[in-house]
Amino acid sequence: MHKYRELKVRQRAMTFTIVIYRESKTWPSEERFGLVSQIRRAAYSIPLNISEGAGNDSFKEFCRFLEMALRSAYEGMTAIDIARGLEFLSNERADALPKEADEIAAMLVGLMKSLGWKSGTAKK
Repeated sequence: MHKYRELKVRQRAMTFTIVIYRESKTWPSEERFGLVSQIRRAAYSIPLNISEGAGNDSFKEFCRFLEMALRSAYEGMTAIDIARGLEFLSNERADALPKEADEIAAMLVGLMKSLGWKSGTAKK
């Protein structure tokens, strides 16, 4: 078992999720079940998968959950791009949020590599 609360990537993902929730509060109400719901699910899926994966004794299984977190980070980046296109985000936020998501993604890949991940394989 890994100390998930101490993982810097989880801490950054938690902050990112809170920012996404706060930012999406101001979006049009008709998007509540559309883009708002989708971007929030993508955001909170990142720290949830990191935490769930950390509960495994196997590095390979932990990497599997980190891969899911990585996919959610990419999904979040795309949702941010859509929100930018729809002008739901200020230019400043539209620039900062994908950068943060990209840094989280890079941290996830770094953690996975430290666990032995190579193109879908990890230490046992």
